[in-house]
Amino acid sequence: MKLGDTCLKEFELGFSTHYVIGQVLFIFTFFSLSYRESPKEMIAGNHSTVTVFILAGLTDAPELQLSLFFLFLGIYVVTMVGNLGMITLILLSSHLHTPMYFFLCSLSFIDLCHSTVITPKMLVNFVTVKNIISYPECMTQLYFFLIFVISECHMLAAMAYDRYVAICNPLLYNAMMSYQVCFWLIFGVYGMGLIGATAHTVCMLRVHFCEGDVINHYFCDLFPLLELSCSSTFINEVVVLCFSAFNILFPTLSILSSYIFIIASILKIKSTEGRSKAFSTCSSHMSAVAVFFGSAAFMYLQPSSVSSMDQGKVSSVFYTIVVPMLNPLIYSLRNKDVKLALKKLYEKNSHE
Repeated sequence: MKLGDTCLKEFELGFSTHYVIGQVLFIFTFFSLSYRESPKEMIAGNHSTVTVFILAGLTDAPELQLSLFFLFLGIYVVTMVGNLGMITLILLSSHLHTPMYFFLCSLSFIDLCHSTVITPKMLVNFVTVKNIISYPECMTQLYFFLIFVISECHMLAAMAYDRYVAICNPLLYNAMMSYQVCFWLIFGVYGMGLIGATAHTVCMLRVHFCEGDVINHYFCDLFPLLELSCSSTFINEVVVLCFSAFNILFPTLSILSSYIFIIASILKIKSTEGRSKAFSTCSSHMSAVAVFFGSAAFMYLQPSSVSSMDQGKVSSVFYTIVVPMLNPLIYSLRNKDVKLALKKLYEKNSHE
């Protein structure tokens, strides 16, 4: 018991400290760099004012457009139904009103919004000749995309912390994961998203774009937009690197350290049933984490000169479209509590 308390206190200290210190350092870096004009910006005066961009989309092949439209329309419908269904199920089932499902409900909301920011515009572009997006619309899409993708990074870390407390120190779970603690964790998750998105978008608004206005992507993302810049992108690249390291690497390390403690605790469980349930809950979370962080790291933690935009487009499909669809399936199909809640809800409706 003493060892568990010590591990819990050490982990909590590390978990909270890296968020505070890391975010302060990156905000300081952002503001210190954002007001430095590069020589290129001072001498360059003939920048065209871009009012619209053209999205290149996933492919140039006309024969694939209709097939891709129906494919991604199907994925979007499954995403909407799955995440709305998960939110509704958690709200209607009283025995799911626990911190674990509070976080899962928030994750479903993020996935719902995340997918809605990207997919509808993508679907329209499949059936139009010229995939035009205005400059204000592009910046707005970029801003909200970043809010939700950064929030998801930290939400997955918060969920790992919740599982760590539940499995490694169950006697303290109710005290450590009270509704007040959960509220502040959720508040912090969305706060990280707002701070990161604001920093990136403010930097992007400073960029002067050339006349070549074709974005080699299916939505307004950071690196494809920076490729069109006529001015220096040094500040933007530093901010992208700093915030990507913080928002991808630190949550990943938090999750990995959580699961090192979790696996060690699971191996000590004598009951086969208890061990199986713990592994089932954690494996579903790890599946979602691996796909999301793997594809995001491939896109954002490479130098832009090395990263191929075509490969980046394929990678981004996973964390923008596939993961929001898979999350409710992963958490429901491998979760006995969710299956039981579905069964009870179905029986209640059938009797009525």
